[in-house]
Amino acid sequence: MTRTARRTRRTLRVAGAGAAALLALSACSSSSDSSGKPDSSASAKDTSKLSGTVTVFAAASLKESFTALGKEFEKEHPGTKVTFSFGGSDTLAASITGGAPADVFAAASPKTMAIVTDKKDAATTPVTFVRNQLEIATLPGNPDKVASLKDLTKSGLKVVLCDKTVPCGAAAQKALDAGSLKLTPVSYEQDVKSALTKVELKEADAAVVYKTDVKAAGDKVEGVEFPESAKAINDYPIALLKDAPNAAAAKAFIELVKSAEGQKVLTAAGFLKP
Repeated sequence: MTRTARRTRRTLRVAGAGAAALLALSACSSSSDSSGKPDSSASAKDTSKLSGTVTVFAAASLKESFTALGKEFEKEHPGTKVTFSFGGSDTLAASITGGAPADVFAAASPKTMAIVTDKKDAATTPVTFVRNQLEIATLPGNPDKVASLKDLTKSGLKVVLCDKTVPCGAAAQKALDAGSLKLTPVSYEQDVKSALTKVELKEADAAVVYKTDVKAAGDKVEGVEFPESAKAINDYPIALLKDAPNAAAAKAFIELVKSAEGQKVLTAAGFLKP
């Protein structure tokens, strides 16, 4: 056989294999796409299954972004309604283990999620969907010239922290430990929004809160970053609850939170990707 003949036979074999692959792909596509719009029909079918109320217990720091995602969920699934209970993760976890009816729990730390999972009250394994980092919130214009975590230890400065039992308080303590600093606040608050409100109302000069809360507050406060916060970043887990009254819709809401669309809302609010 000549070189030209061998090259011609090899070309025909390659062409044949390519044609067979194209036929196979075409067959798969036809079997699942007889209408030409498989995604839209499947979406409509799934949407028709969802209805009723989804009750979400979520960390206070998720208030703005989850409220936005709830509205988006209701828009995508007409006939559903998303209601929220925002607060300190430890308080929410205690409510769930105490029998409060809820479908979804989104905590600000694995430790507070463990309160629920240890009681076997979660139906799915918790998944980390975002992370959050601390920042110092000061009055607008930063009149006390706070530039570091150490500056909060100055005498006469009224500083507010979250209680050590809630994730933002535990993270603040971890950051203080990382800087070998001791701080006596004027008050410990039950959740991060309460701590921030103290500054907004000028009842405190500064508070250690999350970056997301400083961002959500807009021009009501001014944020000051500090390096010790890198040692105290919180993971946020989410899970479907065991006795969820509306498990189907709850699963869909969790999927929205984890989706690219949900992550876009959360990162825009200042959360870090997991």
